[in-house]
Amino acid sequence: MNDVLGLKGRFQPKPGNFGGGGASLPKGKDEETGLSPRVSATRLKKHATSIDELRSQWDGVHYIDGALVDIHYKKIIAKSNRVHAIFTTGKNGSKESNNSVVGARFSENGEKHIITHHVTDELLSDASKKFKEAARILENEFSGVISPEDLEKINERGIDFDNYGISKSTFAQIIVDGYYASSFDYPERKEKPEESIITLYKTSSDIKDVLERVGIAISEHKVFGDSTVQLNKDQIDTLFRNAPYLIAMSVEDFNILVQDKEGEIIEQNWMASIPAPGNEPVVGVIDTPFETSVRSRPYFHDWVEYRSMLDPSIEISTEDTRHGTAVSSIVVDGPSINPNLEDGCGRFRVRHFGVALKRRMSSFQIMRDIEDIIKSNRDIKVWNLSLGSVREIASSYISPEAAMLDVLQTKYDVIFVVSGTNNDEGINPGERLIGSPADSINSIVVNAVDNKGNPPNYSRKGEVLSFFKKPDVSSFGGDSAKAMEVCTSLGTELMAGTSFAAPWITRKVAFMIEVLGLSREVTKALLLDSATGWGDIGNNPEKAKLLGHGVVPRHINDIVKTQDDEIKFYIDIESTEYDTYSYNLPVPVDGGKHPFVAKATLCYFPVCNINQGVDYTSTELDVYIGRIKKDGKTAGLKPINKNVQSLENKGSYRVDEKTARRVFRKWDNAKHIREVMNDKYVPRKAYDEGLWGISVKRKNRTKSAGDTNVRFGLVVTLKEMYGVNRINDFIQRCSVYGWLVSEINVDNSLDIYIKSQETIEL
Repeated sequence: MNDVLGLKGRFQPKPGNFGGGGASLPKGKDEETGLSPRVSATRLKKHATSIDELRSQWDGVHYIDGALVDIHYKKIIAKSNRVHAIFTTGKNGSKESNNSVVGARFSENGEKHIITHHVTDELLSDASKKFKEAARILENEFSGVISPEDLEKINERGIDFDNYGISKSTFAQIIVDGYYASSFDYPERKEKPEESIITLYKTSSDIKDVLERVGIAISEHKVFGDSTVQLNKDQIDTLFRNAPYLIAMSVEDFNILVQDKEGEIIEQNWMASIPAPGNEPVVGVIDTPFETSVRSRPYFHDWVEYRSMLDPSIEISTEDTRHGTAVSSIVVDGPSINPNLEDGCGRFRVRHFGVALKRRMSSFQIMRDIEDIIKSNRDIKVWNLSLGSVREIASSYISPEAAMLDVLQTKYDVIFVVSGTNNDEGINPGERLIGSPADSINSIVVNAVDNKGNPPNYSRKGEVLSFFKKPDVSSFGGDSAKAMEVCTSLGTELMAGTSFAAPWITRKVAFMIEVLGLSREVTKALLLDSATGWGDIGNNPEKAKLLGHGVVPRHINDIVKTQDDEIKFYIDIESTEYDTYSYNLPVPVDGGKHPFVAKATLCYFPVCNINQGVDYTSTELDVYIGRIKKDGKTAGLKPINKNVQSLENKGSYRVDEKTARRVFRKWDNAKHIREVMNDKYVPRKAYDEGLWGISVKRKNRTKSAGDTNVRFGLVVTLKEMYGVNRINDFIQRCSVYGWLVSEINVDNSLDIYIKSQETIEL
């Protein structure tokens, strides 16, 4: 087998050129009317009237400063097509309209965006005036209606915009705003929430002050973050009676924990031998308590440092410790208990935190506990969380539990491996959606498969926010035919569930990060890439909902090594500008052609914002890889997946937002692209020197998001079509073109890790 290679070379940063062109209406046919797009004075006046009515509705409301406004759009829109001119203020538009967004969701049929803004009354007044003035221009200069061609040739009309009090560019943007916006409405919540964890729309006022004005007094420990609060039934009644429009989302607090399949006890007094722990890597486990009583503690107890987050007055039974102890048994010593699942990762020490009992938990308290745990244990980079809710995730917002995990991962450079949750009463796989916190976007979410690689009956399904691909991967979790062996205080038991699939992935992640020294971005990309194989399960909508990108190989060598006819390499860098690119990747050539089929996996950890609803991630990385042609009419990069979203030479191609999300996974933080390998595939012509290019283009939802560099891991695999091993040729050519090439070698990395952990006495 070939080792996976690490490539370091010079990537060029390039700022984006977004200044030209001006606002424009789309050409072609309108999705609603089937006719060429038009904007009429009547439409703009209607928008102005709606905004005036909104001002009247908010007049006299003193719970928050300003107003909340729902903008209903005509379809799922790109960031660039959100309203811009009407809600932009400041000198030269320094305060852009996107900064006032506090929520986003899809319509009931999932075909349209609804975006909530928090704005001042002054801004609403200005928006109404802008629509009215633009309508007056349409009536005076365009006979009441404007077409894309009219807007494009506006300079030819010689309009004196100074007479109307707005600039030409502002007028054009108001027309575009008015086209994409269907209506401006007062936010309504029709049903009273029964749940007790409430997230309010984020406004300029402190959440405690807002609730106090509504008539609700709360203490500091009932607030999580800057917009989430725990309320009792009477407080929810008060909030819904006085200000229901403030409620962005709600979830139940006291959750029933997902249960795993518990089978027979194989050997009650099983006592395996295990050496004393040394300097093995430490993995964090957050679960039910670990068994610590002298009479019942498991054989590997010296490898586990246990810390309870529960109230000391709570009585803990053996039943409460079974789940957590079983999970830690796999993390510490899984292959000894299950020799057929040997993964080559050795043993791990565990720092185990007990946060919940067997059946029920307070989500709010667990969120506070997990936040405290991560803050106080900064030395741990890999965390296993095999707890989950019975309730299904919501379709229009991320759960507070998942949002918290995403924030922690971005803030503290850690990674969570989360179980995909089970359906205890499942007859067929995928009858229920996954439960929180398996909707965490940055976490690696793991579903289970049986011994044949198929989803068991208890499997639950994604997607998240009707778009994000969850679960990420799958691993053996057992079923009624063949369960997993685990160790608890009762001895060796047979169990099955996603709770026991996740720790096997945790072990691999910890090995790659702690022993091999890989970044979490590259680790996640390698893991997902290994699961894809060449069958492309991840891009099959139905299979991906249950399996994610596929089943991860059991042994670590099948992740960090590759077949003799494959060249696999990773790149680990930061995106610092709009485009991060290199056009000098020397792919081997045979007879003037590249005899390869290519695939690539990109992973990154974006800043996420629960207040943005369905537009949850702040940064999009759009990946391009393919042959480079330097000259001619078709010069440029030829993407292996025919992605034309942001190519500079894309010509007349136009990709709408819905297609970009569905086909090219726009805004998804884990992308897998590939060429389709089949009998008809033939070697591709090599251009110029046989060079390929890599380009990663960054787009941000807000200006503030653009201030932060985004690290990403990219894994590329080239499969030789005729079974020839060309890795040495590739390494040699890379060296000639200035690339530094390293190899992932497990044995060498283990030696280096052991040496690095030795204590040197001076």
